[in-house]
This record gives sequence, structure tokens and C-alpha cells, in this order.
Amino acid sequence: MNKKVVTMGDVMMRLSTPGNERFLQANSYNIVFGGAEANVAVSLAQFGVNAAHITAFPANDIGKTAAAYFRKAGVDTTFISFQEGRMGLYFLENGSMQRASKIIYDRFDSAFANFSGEEIDWDLVFDGADWFHWTGITPALSQKAADLCLTALKKANQKGIMVSGDINYRRNLWQFGKGPLEIMPELIRYTHVIVAGLSDFENCMDIQANDFLEACHLAKKDFPQIKYITKTKRESLSANHNTLKGSLWNGIEILKSKIYDMPQIVDRVGGGDAYIAGLIYGLLHFPDQVALEFATAASVLKHSIPGDANFVTVEEVNDLVKGENVGKLLR
Repeated sequence: MNKKVVTMGDVMMRLSTPGNERFLQANSYNIVFGGAEANVAVSLAQFGVNAAHITAFPANDIGKTAAAYFRKAGVDTTFISFQEGRMGLYFLENGSMQRASKIIYDRFDSAFANFSGEEIDWDLVFDGADWFHWTGITPALSQKAADLCLTALKKANQKGIMVSGDINYRRNLWQFGKGPLEIMPELIRYTHVIVAGLSDFENCMDIQANDFLEACHLAKKDFPQIKYITKTKRESLSANHNTLKGSLWNGIEILKSKIYDMPQIVDRVGGGDAYIAGLIYGLLHFPDQVALEFATAASVLKHSIPGDANFVTVEEVNDLVKGENVGKLLR
């Protein structure tokens, strides 16, 4: 029986310059839709998981187009609401060589940021669900979004569902009058798998540590329900050439994946979302070390794919883990 994973969060329209053009040069933009949590749902749908996403889109043709995009990607859009408001935007200029990529956000006051979720039937949403995923972007958008996130987490916990959260501290997002330490700790108390680096621990959990292992032990002490803590480490040699590895603390030790060299990156946006999608799939199906290797390989493959989401299969990820069919012409 296929696993069911529910995600929730804002979705933006992404407008990227063609090729490696700068904003100043561009006369047109390529459009896709994406958001941290929705990207996870798309990845999981490619893995054969029953992936459902909760969000609110503007009640206009742009909102309908966004919903159609996710349906095409295999995501269950039953729980997408159409509301008054706007679609958040972000603009991407793809860097090359030593020139960094740039992102400009125009996402405030989106339909989702103003969505109370009062009409959501949580029993229906979580019927048969194995996992719920959220990120720290959602509670940073507005008080309504933070309240909605807390409601979803409480309902998931009541039903015994595994919960993951990518803490994803974004300093510029917290503009509605509260800081992350006023909101995030309560949300994390309902979360079993977290994605966090040292800055996330400090800004969202008030944990100061000298290294990742110390931070994990302090987090477990303050948030005893945590089962796993994970992160990736990226080394940027240029805009097109990075290395990547994953780490997973399982309550006993830190597991490490092999290091991947990525010399000709096509699009790095969504690499972290592809990683957590791979880890969710992995922890639902494999032992810890295998899950970590699957997650890291999934993220590596995302760097070869334009757009926000990771359109790869379980077979393709496993091939990369095993070092098979790498870069070959498959007929």
C-alpha cells in the first residue's frame, strides 16, 4: 500500500531569466510554480507516494493555473483553497561561474498568508496519512499562517502521524510583529524530524552550540520528542560547481552520506526540498543510513533539473546511490 504524506505551505510563481541572462538583459521570463513544502510533495509524488498539499491560491486564473501545475505533477490538490488575494512571486537570475545567482522576493500579503483554514476538515486531510511536513517559512509569513501551522501540527500529533519540519530560518520574513523564538519552539514540540543548522538552532530554538552534535543533544534535551535531526553541507566552488553531503543524527550517532561532486549544476533551487523529500521517503522505507544516502542522492539529481521541483524516480535515485547508469544514454 502506498504511503500518504501531507504537506502545507505557501506557493509562489517563479519567474526566471532565460539561460544565464541578468535581470537587466531579460525581455521574457520562464514561469513555474514552487514553494518549499509543495516541492516536497511533488518529489514524493514522483516516488509513487500519495502526496497531498494544503495551501490557498488566489481565486483567479493564475490560481487555477498553479493548481493545474501541481495536479500534472501528481499532487493531490483536494485541499487547495481559492481565496481573495494574490499569488506571491519570486524572480530568479541564474548565476554562472564565479557570478552568484540572485533571488528577489515579492511574496508578502499572499492568499495563503491571509488564510485561516477554518474550512479545513483535518480528519479528512489526515485520513490514512503516514507523515506531515512543514517548514519555518509558513509561521514567518503571518500570525494566521503561524496559527494554521500549529493547528495542523496538533491534529497530526493527535492522530499519531510522524511530523517533519525544515526550520529554515529566514530573517527577512519575520515582519508581522513576532520573532521566531515566540513562535517556533511550540511548533517544534510537535515535530519528530527536524532539518536544522547551527543558525536555525540559535534563532528558532534558542540553542547555542559549538557544533552540530552538541546542538542535537541540547535539542533532544529541550524537545524530547525529536527522533532525528538532519542537515546538508554544501561547498560552493562556483555557481555551477558545488559539492554536497548529508548528515543525520538518529539519537545515537551522526550518520554521514558520501560526498557528491556536482560540476555542472543546472538549477540548485529546491535542492534542500528534494533532500527532505528523499529523507521522508527513505525513513518510511529503509534503515537510517540507506535513507540518508537516498536523500542526498535525490538532492544531487535535483541540481540537474530546471525549476523548483525534483522530477526523478526512485529507480533513478537508487541508481545514483549504487553508482549505476550515471550520465549514460538510456534507450
